Amino acid sequence: QVQIVESGGGLVQPGGSLRLSCTASGSLFSLYTMHWYRQVVGKERESVATITSRGVTDYADSVKGRFTISRNHTTKNTIQLQMNNLEPDDTAVYYCNFVVILHSTAQTHSAWGQGTQVTVSP
Repeated sequence: QVQIVESGGGLVQPGGSLRLSCTASGSLFSLYTMHWYRQVVGKERESVATITSRGVTDYADSVKGRFTISRNHTTKNTIQLQMNNLEPDDTAVYYCNFVVILHSTAQTHSAWGQGTQVTVSP
């Protein structure tokens, strides 16, 4: 119904920057909330950043002031996560999540990206 494609990620030194992007496509839908999560092997998936359809944002305390979530105003079904001043503790697989309202059912639907590895290491 809704397909999510992520891009970005990679290896960066501490203090460096990376940008992740995520695009939703498929069935007719309206955006509700969009999220970035991350997960380290052996730990639970944690929320990193959220943006609503109205542009309201929220961040985990550990990334406030360093990460910025935004919507692409040209391609409206695309969100980005700009990550600055990266630290080794930011190393994780990052997942994009779109919560949308399907026009066919008027129900919410949660769709996940495939995940992208971010490694912060000297």
